[in-house]
Amino acid sequence: MKGNKVASATGPLTGIRIVELGGIGPGPYTAMLLADLGADIVRIDRIVASDSGVDMDEKFNLLHRGRRSVAMDLKRPEAVATVLRLVARADALIEGFRPGVAERLGLGPDTCLQANPRLVYGRMTGWGQHGPLAQAPGHDMNYIALTGALHSIGERGGAPVPPLNLVGDFGGGSLFLAMGILSALLECRSSGQGQVIDAAMVDGSASLMSLMYGMRAAGLWTDRRGDNRLDSGAPWYSVYETSDGKHVALASNEPRFYNITLGLMGLGGRTLPDQHDRTQWPAMKQLFAEIFRTKTRDAWCALMDGQEVCFAPVLSMGEAPTHPHLQARGTFVELDGVVQPAPAPRFSRTPGAIQRGAPRIGEHTDEALGDWGFSAAERTALRGAGAIR
Repeated sequence: MKGNKVASATGPLTGIRIVELGGIGPGPYTAMLLADLGADIVRIDRIVASDSGVDMDEKFNLLHRGRRSVAMDLKRPEAVATVLRLVARADALIEGFRPGVAERLGLGPDTCLQANPRLVYGRMTGWGQHGPLAQAPGHDMNYIALTGALHSIGERGGAPVPPLNLVGDFGGGSLFLAMGILSALLECRSSGQGQVIDAAMVDGSASLMSLMYGMRAAGLWTDRRGDNRLDSGAPWYSVYETSDGKHVALASNEPRFYNITLGLMGLGGRTLPDQHDRTQWPAMKQLFAEIFRTKTRDAWCALMDGQEVCFAPVLSMGEAPTHPHLQARGTFVELDGVVQPAPAPRFSRTPGAIQRGAPRIGEHTDEALGDWGFSAAERTALRGAGAIR
């Protein structure tokens, strides 16, 4: 997809209407995912934008893509009444304020569910709606620090490594909120009742660690970083530097793949420790590192190409969209001159699509309110009251 054209509504969520109370990070990413799947989402932005700490043109804010922006001053009662009218026609609402803020605005769950008893009210926070830390400020890294996730990521002898904001914000937050909203929408079909989703990043990121907590309970995982089979402790599951200063990712877990990898590395005829002898992992990692530094990244790729090994080059964000496999699948697309990830997952009959690029604040105030039932006279009155821009 190229250019600045608006796609026709498409995807399995076509016909679903959602109100998003504008925030930053995981709430917007949840909305982006649902918009990519066809939901009609109106994002309520503040007339004066809040400081997110990121200064860039709106077209680059990919988390805002796919929906329309209505600019409001939620301190004015007319604006709150407008949101409640939107809520009355919506299937779901997304908000990511600190606990109690939506209530103080007059847009808390009780008020919104009174306006629409079928509403699914999705709440995104880091610490959750209750608990000793519920009112504390924080960001992704703080939340995953509490769950054991951050402690577990990093190499032997080193400090924990922040995994961007993928584990807390987007994995433990956005994806769980999206799943919660969709689950509640399905349940509402039979019950006719809405409900509140409390999506906390501490809960979601803890859930993402389920495999590791199970392995730890079984005595197969330690609290030492770089000591386990999936955290770079195992020689056959790690990242190695090549002779040109680039890197490759090796993940030949299974014995068959591991043995083929040894052969391609020139180790097939040598007497080596058992693959799962943990006492020999540090020495084997050092041996692997020395071997991988003998060739360039591209030379290793050529050697491993078509072989039954779990191997891939470590690509930069600049390189990834040009990889032949990702190009063949259309994993990245271009819209408004911005290369960006395509909608996921894929559907055989009702494919999703980027409905539109990221909007400027208030770009669709008249258009969206008109589509959601507000007359021209009502919009003029709201503008005169300073409720909308």
